Amino acid sequence: MVAQTNAPLPQHVGIIMDGNGRWAQRLGKARTRGHLEGVKAAKRVVRAALAAKVRYLTLFTFSTENWKRTAKEVSYLMFLIKNHLRRESKFYEDNEIRVVSSGNLDHLPKDVLQVLERVKARTASFDRMTLNLAIDYGGRDEIVRAVNRALREGKNGEITEQDIRSCLDQPEIPDPDLIIRTGQECRISNFLIWEGAYAELYFSSKMWPEWDESEFREALDSYGCRERRYGAQEAAGGTAEQEAAQSSTPPNSLTTGIR
Repeated sequence: MVAQTNAPLPQHVGIIMDGNGRWAQRLGKARTRGHLEGVKAAKRVVRAALAAKVRYLTLFTFSTENWKRTAKEVSYLMFLIKNHLRRESKFYEDNEIRVVSSGNLDHLPKDVLQVLERVKARTASFDRMTLNLAIDYGGRDEIVRAVNRALREGKNGEITEQDIRSCLDQPEIPDPDLIIRTGQECRISNFLIWEGAYAELYFSSKMWPEWDESEFREALDSYGCRERRYGAQEAAGGTAEQEAAQSSTPPNSLTTGIR
């Protein structure tokens, strides 16, 4: 697949990092080894996103459903999250990456939450790229929490789409242009289901620990070959995406800066 000349890059990429455990099992290793290699793959992809000048990257780090795994595996995942944040804080600072999070953080172990909040505070002023870590995250849960937040804020009458949008976990981050899922599965699994309504989807047969810059670049090239219409036909004077960019309520513009 060859991308169009001067094809636009996605401004926001979301990734469902799937296949760690299956990768390990195929090699006769413990599932924990797969999660460890998955953390290494995440850093490779963050570097690749920086090189490609992607402005926002959301990584599905730990889902609301992941609490159903064995206590041993959950404990190890929490350890990995904490250890990664602590070890890579300087990497984020050196590369001017702002770290934020989505999800219900109330259930996180106190030590994990403290490290996460510390890294978020130390990187809050950076604007080269925003890395959004979806931790204890579920799309349905986010929508429910957004509606309840809107009600607590005293919204009168019917709640509008904009009311919900403004109460999402990261309302200032534009909707994802591209959602990637690794590990051979072809479903969204409760990831960014509000924000990803118009996202392009890319499914990879490779397991997450196998991913590197070349895999990420291939996904971007696939995105560059697609025409995004947002339900409209191609306009006579340009693409539907260009037409939408001129409307009063445009989809996320690829030129939007970090706020």
